[in-house]
Amino acid sequence: MTARESAQVPVERILDDGRLHIPIQLRWGDLDAFNHVNNTAMLKLLEEARVRAFWKPAPGEVAPPTAILDSGLSYGLLTLIARQEIEYLAPVPYQRHPLDIQMWFGKLGGSSIEVCYEVRPDAAAESDVLYARATTVIVLVDAASGRPVRLTPEMRSAWEPLVGVPLEYRRH
Repeated sequence: MTARESAQVPVERILDDGRLHIPIQLRWGDLDAFNHVNNTAMLKLLEEARVRAFWKPAPGEVAPPTAILDSGLSYGLLTLIARQEIEYLAPVPYQRHPLDIQMWFGKLGGSSIEVCYEVRPDAAAESDVLYARATTVIVLVDAASGRPVRLTPEMRSAWEPLVGVPLEYRRH
């Protein structure tokens, strides 16, 4: 990869807005028959952003300071989804620029975290439309007992800088 190519590769970053920005590239298969991102594909895109934000990278990979969770059952900790909610505000068309998935925490509980998202075009795009807003509540669970596990001081230290205002959804 040339220096020019590596400069163009978007990376995870925490900006002055107090949010973690994760670039996620769309795939052609994310589109449905109406030529926009399918609702189940949106959940997968949010999941991909979450994994990049919180799971430790392989040796030699660069990751944001929030990536502190070990992957795999060998560590004895599971991250289970307790609830997800998405508010779709505009169709997401196919685009060559990655989506900018902005993430922050609405709440850090005893054993749970509330991850908030806004899905927007990449900063290189000419539009700043808000495609969707979402929330995922994740509970940390001991793999052997199935019981909730408290957030560690390391988790709180890494994640507290990203605590912000929780999302409120319109009700129709």
